[in-house]
Amino acid sequence: MTDAAAGTPAARRAVVPPRVVGAALRRLRDLAVLLAALSLLLFVLLRIAGDPAAVLGGQEATAEQLAGLRASLGLDEPVWLQYLNYLGQLARFDFGHSLTGGQEALGLVLAHLPVTVSLVLVAMALSAALAIAIGAWLGLHPERPSRRLAAGLLFLLQGTPGFVTGLLLIRLLSVDLGWLPSVGYGGPANLVLPVLTLAGFLVPKLARVVAVNVGEAVAEDYVRTARANGAGTLRILWSHVLPNALLSTAALVGTMLASLLAGTVVTETLFARPGIGWLLLKSTETLDFPVLQTLALVTAVLVFMVNAATDLLFVLLDPRLRQQR
Repeated sequence: MTDAAAGTPAARRAVVPPRVVGAALRRLRDLAVLLAALSLLLFVLLRIAGDPAAVLGGQEATAEQLAGLRASLGLDEPVWLQYLNYLGQLARFDFGHSLTGGQEALGLVLAHLPVTVSLVLVAMALSAALAIAIGAWLGLHPERPSRRLAAGLLFLLQGTPGFVTGLLLIRLLSVDLGWLPSVGYGGPANLVLPVLTLAGFLVPKLARVVAVNVGEAVAEDYVRTARANGAGTLRILWSHVLPNALLSTAALVGTMLASLLAGTVVTETLFARPGIGWLLLKSTETLDFPVLQTLALVTAVLVFMVNAATDLLFVLLDPRLRQQR
């Protein structure tokens, strides 16, 4: 390639993909290490936590019946041998079967996954939209009394537990007004209260971060220059302030999305939504080892994918990060 060709825009863009591919390969290596460590740690901890045979057999089961049940489940073998057998199953992409229902563990988890993903994505989209609007409003003129009052309310809401918000919403919108169903899974109406519950937890923190970033961006020289050239408030906000303020906010959004995928147990239990959080609670009650292990691995992969996508997005959006790698 000639020097002239190397300097063309097309040639400069061609430098980016190999670095992105290299970052993706390093992430895959990290994921393999994470799953190996997680599978071992979880396997040992579950064996310490209790005996599934005692749960399945019930209080009336005799010692002989419990021993037979353990043998049928392979739980009478040494733990290290059980783990090696488990790794052999994973190598064949066999995640085992539920101890209580007999279904394939991976199929059972994947059947409940869309319920959680739909809830998380809608809640995250609503939260981001509200937080950006509120944060931009607060950050433009934080010294005004009305915005100080609003910032104080956000601070209080940030410390309110999610289940408290959910119970208040059920009382107001379902019991008192009768507008929405309080529990269940089906139509869009069943999604409203869980989404509002998660948004009530996410919006205050995200809006405060956006407000701080907007406030810092407003004080930059390029904003003062744009204002001196006659640019209006909305143009300054959309063209200069928000693009820079939201770049750093995107990291928090990615962290929140990953946390929601792994932590919807309370919300799904409160509203009786059969997602993976609800499945986690039910499987823990019965010590359903194969389902719990599969839930942990699938959730770890999802969280890892969200974090990796966030990092790669930063590399693509921020030229400074591309130069560092």
